[in-house]
Amino acid sequence: MNRMNVSEVHFWPDNKKVTVRSGTTLLDAGRKAKVNIRTRCGAKAACLMCKVKVTDSSGLAPMNINERLKLGSQADEGYRLACQAKVIGPVQVTVPEDPLKAAIRAQLARQHEDDDLF
Repeated sequence: MNRMNVSEVHFWPDNKKVTVRSGTTLLDAGRKAKVNIRTRCGAKAACLMCKVKVTDSSGLAPMNINERLKLGSQADEGYRLACQAKVIGPVQVTVPEDPLKAAIRAQLARQHEDDDLF
């Protein structure tokens, strides 16, 4: 594989695009695009916080055995670990919402609904 090949990575829901060299991990591509992909383990596939969803994985290198074992059945649902998945072609990536932000957003929505009742 020619390391000088470049590909575009499109991150959703942020709608940010970045061009990276082949072999770049999705985690590093996300950092370059200023997309927040949570991680705690230093890209060692230990924390599983950097899970992202990819509808078409043809722009990514095949999973290594460690990533497949960590993801289990989620691997078949299009999930990848951003710290392990390497870009080899154009790819669209959906970054799940941070669970804490999702909980706060849901709480604020409930409060707004309650306010509308009075």
